[in-house]
Amino acid sequence: MFPSDALSFATLPSRPFSAQSQYAPAAHVPLIKSPGLRVPPPVHLPPDIHPLPDSVIPYFAYPYTLEPHILTVESSRRTTLAAHTTRRETYIRARDEEHDRRKREVLRRVAPGFDPAAPLVPLRATHSEPGTGEIKKDVMDDLVDQLARMDKDI
Repeated sequence: MFPSDALSFATLPSRPFSAQSQYAPAAHVPLIKSPGLRVPPPVHLPPDIHPLPDSVIPYFAYPYTLEPHILTVESSRRTTLAAHTTRRETYIRARDEEHDRRKREVLRRVAPGFDPAAPLVPLRATHSEPGTGEIKKDVMDDLVDQLARMDKDI
């Protein structure tokens, strides 16, 4: 049932238990020791052992057949990463420039002639004579004129 080295008997103290002792029934019970708790025997190393050999060249038996494939895959991967990085940086730069351009347009609507890099210089408005200059039409004016013509036709 148990391996022979896993069993050991309780050692009796120098005085044997008397019949009236409360420990008398446990005096002859075998104790089971766990094999994991045993102290392993010491390892005896030969006197001429070295941690590393004098030369490791005899241990190299690698044929180097995978290197060209790995190098081409790695170079294409790096090229792809560089292209993605360039495309991403270009997109971010264009988005930032568009954001700045829209911000400048909003500021120019509030203050014509506004340039964040230079001091604000107001632009002179040129007034044309009512009869001499050409009146510019807006898109809304064209729409109103077309709607008015449609009303006349009805």
